[in-house]
Amino acid sequence: MKKYAIVARPDEVSERLEIRADHYLTSNGFIRDDEHPDTVVVIGGDGTFILAVHRYMHCLNEVCFFGIHTGTLGFYSDYLDKDISEFLHVLTDGTGQEKQFQVLQAKTSKATYYAINEIRIENAARTQVLDVYVDKKLFETFRGTGMCVCTQLGSTAYNRSLGGAVIQEGLDLIELAEISGIHHSRYRSLDAPIVLKAESVIDLASVSFTGALLGADAEVFELDGETNVEISVCKDRQIRVLRGRDISYFDRLKSLF
Repeated sequence: MKKYAIVARPDEVSERLEIRADHYLTSNGFIRDDEHPDTVVVIGGDGTFILAVHRYMHCLNEVCFFGIHTGTLGFYSDYLDKDISEFLHVLTDGTGQEKQFQVLQAKTSKATYYAINEIRIENAARTQVLDVYVDKKLFETFRGTGMCVCTQLGSTAYNRSLGGAVIQEGLDLIELAEISGIHHSRYRSLDAPIVLKAESVIDLASVSFTGALLGADAEVFELDGETNVEISVCKDRQIRVLRGRDISYFDRLKSLF
């Protein structure tokens, strides 16, 4: 029997759909198992979807995520709350198509962190100096608040707010964007986002990360005592997402922006 879990946003609509999904799935031979599910049903928005993926990051390759959006269309889901019947039928009938998406990883001397949208280094306390290496070759020295590295999915999130390019679905690329860079006659960096191959490895090195934070989606970690953060696409983890409809990437984009 197939096992499932539900991650729902704490609002009235999402909670009502959770009750309905629970009843329907158990009535069709599914077993709810929030610890070791095969499928994670996500009810809410893209933020709820990211929360769900981080909750099951330890077993990411073993679960598939299937989302229903209780707002507008999302990049992680094909269905709105009014489509709940079709959504549940696709899940129980097994007619959905699985797609896989990138996961970013950031390695320090102490730990490895994972993200779906972006990994960023930010320092609001002082100017952060970063030597930026791409595939172990020095690209530039940056001065400012920090840097953001995003996936294709994350290109429409914080990256877009930084003036980064939106990357079309299906392109396995990553993007590097500055956060409030300082540019004048003495100090200058590229001052533009750069799109890189998915195989690229980015190192952000500094003599001091005092006051700096590493952000991995909504999670934040201190970097005191570190001198280097290596960012790349994780080779042994992917996000498995169930798709039930053939919706154009540009229709999703238009519905949000």
